[in-house]
Amino acid sequence: MSTTVSHEIRLKTLPEGLPKAADFELAAVEVPAPAEGAVVVRNIWMSVDPYMRGRMTNRASYVPPFKIGAALEGGAVGQVVASASPAFAVGDYAASMLGWREFAVAPAAAFQKIDKSLAPIQAFLGTLGMPGLTAWAGLFKVAEFKDGENVFVSAAAGAVGSVVCQLAKAHGAYVVGSAGSVEKCRWLEEVAGIDKAINYKTCGNLDAAVKAAFPKGIDVYFENVGGAHLEAALNSMNSFGRAALCGMIEQYNDTAPRPGPSNLILAVGKSLRLQGFIVTQYFDQLPNFLAETAGLIAAGKLKWQETVEHGIENAPKAFLKLFSGENAGKMLVKLGPDPAV
Repeated sequence: MSTTVSHEIRLKTLPEGLPKAADFELAAVEVPAPAEGAVVVRNIWMSVDPYMRGRMTNRASYVPPFKIGAALEGGAVGQVVASASPAFAVGDYAASMLGWREFAVAPAAAFQKIDKSLAPIQAFLGTLGMPGLTAWAGLFKVAEFKDGENVFVSAAAGAVGSVVCQLAKAHGAYVVGSAGSVEKCRWLEEVAGIDKAINYKTCGNLDAAVKAAFPKGIDVYFENVGGAHLEAALNSMNSFGRAALCGMIEQYNDTAPRPGPSNLILAVGKSLRLQGFIVTQYFDQLPNFLAETAGLIAAGKLKWQETVEHGIENAPKAFLKLFSGENAGKMLVKLGPDPAV
């Protein structure tokens, strides 16, 4: 009987500063038959996300750190190829957090069955997955966005930011987003349909550019970057404005703490609310999120971009691209063919 081999990416060393290819290693393992109640899924797509950088340290965080010498973890979608559980049949499509490997073997509870009629299956790693839910929860639950408000989104062409922009536009907002290239800014204005895109690499003074883009001030700021973006947003926020602090990718590779925003005192005089959040706190909102986003997709009002690397061996390369801004939209790795396509 032939043995199935799965290749996986492991963390070889803890990165210092910006991760490098040498911090990762490729390994091969045999795929066992599923135990009672378990399934085997052949992963077709996997996701890489900025938050994973925080798990590559020894410091405490909201998720446990990755272990040296063990397969990394992250979002993945694939097809069930063996099942010892009534919850899944061979041929079903499933999402899990068991990416960075070609085959995932685990109890059925570790997988979520997906409805591939809603969108291509990789969309469940982006717009219909964790990034999309992050955008929806951050905008509506954390920032308590109200129809027609003025919204500023940093990293607006990314997997999370692009969904925030389009959700806000669907609710009548005036939306401005920042991005780091002419192409990304063009996509935001011409495809995502936002009111204005700021190229933070060429605009000169970011604070002046944000002020010029918001003559009536900012009501909601969706924070993905930190640093100068947060300071510029604070300067232009209206009284009782709200900021959803989703991420600060500018600081993920810092080796020492940096000073906070020099103008944070504005939060006092303007009665601002700055709230951090983690998407896992809003998993109970998944049905509400899917109901709205599926409707917008069907109506052609929710678009997305994908940047794709091919092969498990290129997963570290895909991850590193997140920190150089080389990805447009969701950064994905395609691990193998989808038999239904």
